[in-house]
Amino acid sequence: MVNQLIRLFPTPEVLAESLALDLVNQIKDADTSVNPFTIALSGGNTPGLLFSVLGERYARAVSWEKIHFFWVDERCVPPGNPESNYGMTNEVFLRKIDIHQENIHRIRGEDDPGKEAERYSGEINEFTIQKNGLPLFNVMLLGLGEDGHTASVFPGNEKLFVTDKICVVAVHPLTGQKRITITGRVINNSSEIIFMVTGKNKAGIVNNIVGKGDNKKQFPASYVKPVQGRVMWYLDRDAGSMLDQE
Repeated sequence: MVNQLIRLFPTPEVLAESLALDLVNQIKDADTSVNPFTIALSGGNTPGLLFSVLGERYARAVSWEKIHFFWVDERCVPPGNPESNYGMTNEVFLRKIDIHQENIHRIRGEDDPGKEAERYSGEINEFTIQKNGLPLFNVMLLGLGEDGHTASVFPGNEKLFVTDKICVVAVHPLTGQKRITITGRVINNSSEIIFMVTGKNKAGIVNNIVGKGDNKKQFPASYVKPVQGRVMWYLDRDAGSMLDQE
C-alpha cells in the first residue's frame, strides 16, 4: 500500500505558495549537522511557479548553504537555452539565494548525453547518502505529463523503473529530443516524493493514477511507489476535478 496524501488548491498560484512554505518548513526542521538536505528538482510551468515563490519570498528564510540541489531530468541543451530546466530554475530562484555553487548539481545538457548520464550518476552517488544500495534524496519533486510520463520516463520506457542505473539517456517519443533522467528505482528510494500537477488536461491521468476506480491504465507515473517514503500530490482544482473526494 502506497503511503499517499492528496492536497487540492484553488489555483496553481495558491498551490505554489503552499508547497513553498511546506518545503521551507521541512528544510528548517531537518537535521543537517551530519548530512546535507538533498532535493531533486523538475522543470515545467508548475515547478517554475514554485521556484518563483521561493526566490521572491524565501530567499533569506533558509540556510540554503546546507541544501544540495539536483535535477530529476534535463533536456540535452546548453544552460542558456530556454528549454533548459536548470536555466529556468537558476533565473527565477537559485541566483537569488545565498548558496555555494558546489551545492548546485546541474546536469550538463550541452555535453555528450551518454557520458553525462554516467558522470551525473557518479555525482549523485558522491553527494547523497545511500540506502537500500541506492542514493537517497530527502525530496524528489516530480511533474506529470499529459501522456502520463514523469521525469523523462515516457510511455513504453517503463523498464526504467527496474533498471539498476542511476541515470540514463531518454528520448522524447514525439520530438526525438534526447534527455538525461534519473531512473525509477532512485525516484522510489526517496524519503518524500512530491507531484505538482495543474490543469484540466491532466485531470484524467491524475484520476487514473490516484483515483478510487478499478481497471486502471498504467502510466509511467503509476510506477512511482516509494519503498520507505510517501507520495504527496499537490493538485490545483482543475487537475483534481475528476477525483472522488468522499
